[in-house]
Amino acid sequence: MGPSSCLLLILIPLLQLINPGSTQCSLDSIMDKKIKDVLNSLEYSPSPISKKLSCASVKSQGRLSSCPAGMAVTGCACGYGCGSWDVQLEPTCHCQCSVVDWTTARCCHLT
Repeated sequence: MGPSSCLLLILIPLLQLINPGSTQCSLDSIMDKKIKDVLNSLEYSPSPISKKLSCASVKSQGRLSSCPAGMAVTGCACGYGCGSWDVQLEPTCHCQCSVVDWTTARCCHLT
């Protein structure tokens, strides 16, 4: 067996090791291309009706302040530094401190 035969016997297994890797890479690249094609074919079309958030503050004397019909409470503030409040029956801010001179409800709706 000559040196060229030995070289071929060594190169053939090496070429077989390289080939599956290149096949996998080409499969990966094909899948990447397919995924990109599908994603590019999807069209984002925002809703023709654009909504805007509209908010207002409603201040009342005492421990309760209610939002107008159609608006939702998004936050409350209470007088005398009271930081304890909750929302009652959806449109009403309720300050929980015993002494409160005013309550403000932050009311919002989509227009």
